[in-house]
Amino acid sequence: MLRSSLIARLALLIAMGAVLHWIENAFLVPIPVPGARLGLANALTLYALYAWGLSHGIYVAAGRAFLGALIGGTLGTPASVMSFSGALTAALAMHLTLQLPVGPVGASIVGALSHNMAQLFVFALITMYAGVFTYAPYLILLAIPAGFITGIVAIQLLKYRGSIDQARNQLPSLEED
Repeated sequence: MLRSSLIARLALLIAMGAVLHWIENAFLVPIPVPGARLGLANALTLYALYAWGLSHGIYVAAGRAFLGALIGGTLGTPASVMSFSGALTAALAMHLTLQLPVGPVGASIVGALSHNMAQLFVFALITMYAGVFTYAPYLILLAIPAGFITGIVAIQLLKYRGSIDQARNQLPSLEED
């Protein structure tokens, strides 16, 4: 069962992820590859994976994809299905990568790569057009720096979490009164 403080933290990560998702969709960087984005919301999923494990990382990934689609008005469209599948695939891939000695940056790059490939696969299934895989090399090239940047953001979030936990441990317990 989830404690209320953990539920609040997960809700905050989901909300922040949805806002990042919306911002990235609203202000597309002029990259000649359709749908290519930085994917900063994946930093929040990676943070949840490190902080609380796979199930909570899935909650954040699924929640932000759902809420982002709801806010963006794309819920139920192929774009939302692609976003949802990419987010869940990235969360699972990052979780599996955490078992390797690659750190948050390596996990984030793997997450970015798997996110893009999942979206291409889902798009190919929806449209029955395999030609979409011609974008794969470009998306792979873009996923590496995007995953690197997102991994650095995740490291900063994890450092912040460490300082919060350290401060919390220095506070007197309410049970001692």
